[in-house]
Amino acid sequence: MGRPLFIRHSAAAFILLGSVFLASCQQGATPEADGLGAGGAAQSEPIRASELRAYCPPVTLRDGTASFRTYERGAEGNPDSIIYQASIADVTRTCRYSEGSVTMTVAVAGKVVPGPKGRTGTITMPIRVAALRGDEVLYSQLFRHAVSVEDTSGATQFLFTDPNVAVPGQVARGVQLIVGYDEGPYN
Repeated sequence: MGRPLFIRHSAAAFILLGSVFLASCQQGATPEADGLGAGGAAQSEPIRASELRAYCPPVTLRDGTASFRTYERGAEGNPDSIIYQASIADVTRTCRYSEGSVTMTVAVAGKVVPGPKGRTGTITMPIRVAALRGDEVLYSQLFRHAVSVEDTSGATQFLFTDPNVAVPGQVARGVQLIVGYDEGPYN
């Protein structure tokens, strides 16, 4: 009977010590360090009640634009000739309101997986961010986002942020934010 009691106390002590350790890790975290905030200045400004009630449109992936493949030249479509495949795993946004306009920050998280012809180095992915109101394009920017692939044995994660999605006027429920891979042409 002595052994099970010891094991129960050891397990409880381990859980308690682990909780204390995790709590101490969280105390030193800052928005910039853990990637949850856009910057210290923006986080320290008070949030107005009107901003809490204001609409911030969700960001979505356009159909067929969540993945992107690069092939060896002349072997497009051949699965044995894939250099890398990139995919978007998650998207999010925040809204900042000022007199007569809204500026949104759009963030994209994804990964790059080397294919059979994969190699280390820097790859460039074409990521488009757009804001639409019906058929009207309010904002559209195509970026060349560079990702450094240092190991071809596994996936490389990436994070892309566009902090300058500006939309004039009020943002109503008819405004859409769209993100995805787009092979061009560039702006």
